[in-house]
Amino acid sequence: MNRLELLVDRDGPLTRAAVLADGRLTDLHIDHAGRPSLLGAVILGRVERIVTALNGAFIDLGGGLSGLLPASDVRRPIQDHDDFPATRSRPGIKQGGKPGAKPVPIGTLLRAGQPVAVQVKADAAGAKGPSLTMDITLPGRFLVHAPLGRDIAVSKRLGSGPERAALARRVEELATGSGWIVRAGAATASDALLAAESEALHLQWRAIRDDARAGTAPRLLHAGPDAPTRALIEQGAAAPDSILVDDPAPPGLPGLVGPGDGPLLAGLRAWCGRAAPDLLPRLAAHKLQHTPPPEAAQRLFDLRDLDGAIAGLLDPRVPLPHGASLVIERTEALTVVDVNAGERGNPLDVNLDAAAEIARQLRLRNVGGIVVVDFVNMRGRGDAERVLAALSHAVDSDPVQTQVYGMSKLGLVELTRARRGTPLAALLRP
Repeated sequence: MNRLELLVDRDGPLTRAAVLADGRLTDLHIDHAGRPSLLGAVILGRVERIVTALNGAFIDLGGGLSGLLPASDVRRPIQDHDDFPATRSRPGIKQGGKPGAKPVPIGTLLRAGQPVAVQVKADAAGAKGPSLTMDITLPGRFLVHAPLGRDIAVSKRLGSGPERAALARRVEELATGSGWIVRAGAATASDALLAAESEALHLQWRAIRDDARAGTAPRLLHAGPDAPTRALIEQGAAAPDSILVDDPAPPGLPGLVGPGDGPLLAGLRAWCGRAAPDLLPRLAAHKLQHTPPPEAAQRLFDLRDLDGAIAGLLDPRVPLPHGASLVIERTEALTVVDVNAGERGNPLDVNLDAAAEIARQLRLRNVGGIVVVDFVNMRGRGDAERVLAALSHAVDSDPVQTQVYGMSKLGLVELTRARRGTPLAALLRP
């Protein structure tokens, strides 16, 4: 079994969380203080204007920023004692929920000036503002709280049969509140962990709801998870064996003693205490390593050569075994990946190596949107099917929804990966 590590540090404006499996970088989460992400944030916005041509509304999020809320993501106001400005139904998709019915016009759902609680599904990209929904979800390692819902949904990765029904009943008995999506990792989680996580997520929701009632729009109700927390949430049941945090306390800061006892460590310790108590024993501060001369202290990412690995993710060329390589180029419309054979004679072997590395690079670089892969020409349809199966299997573990659509007549493989957060190249640019 792979040994998993989560290494966290602060490097100037960057907060970095790197997941390593047996010493190899597999996932990377970065926050940039000067380019903050709103992904996952819940905001009490105000309807700025209705756009019938898009069947959506632009929502003022504050700070001169607005995002698009499609009619399909609008929820009707709750009619009972709960006056939170969101809804429990999905009126924007089809009238009456009947197949083939026309979408409900946005003008019948919202009005200009109306306060609405929205969540950011995707950050702004280029000229496009953030993508918004009123279907608020709060993610955990094993469960996702969908407080405006009433059902319990179980991940498709758990297959079908009585095990799914049994897991749904178990969560229903343990969870606080209603509206839950059960992630695949919940199947191996203890009752205590499921109960603790559900309570933490429900308390988070109650704080959001109460804050929404207490003030005016637009304003932030709840920030999305930071880079270290995102890393732990997306690992799910595959918890790191160790979590090392390199965040020395600023000189003279009262209440914090010794190297490593900075706000990053304190924040992670607080989050684990609320939602992931099993991770607390694995959480520790990195002790600065001194090399000659004595005053030269080595930081965590230096010791593990992660700075070089991260810098390599900005290079279009990615080496593969036996001289083969990938060339990854981003255009405005899509990302193109070209597989070069190098010295290896068997195209199938090259393409199988490439499939695994392509999935890894998409995650590390946080590539979103349309991706087209030009694999090395193969000898027959059977080889092509093996490569497609290998690529589908490699992206299956990606926490971001990724879909492989097949191979075109020109031998190009098409796939899509949902846009989430800011691409790595944009975060690291000067």
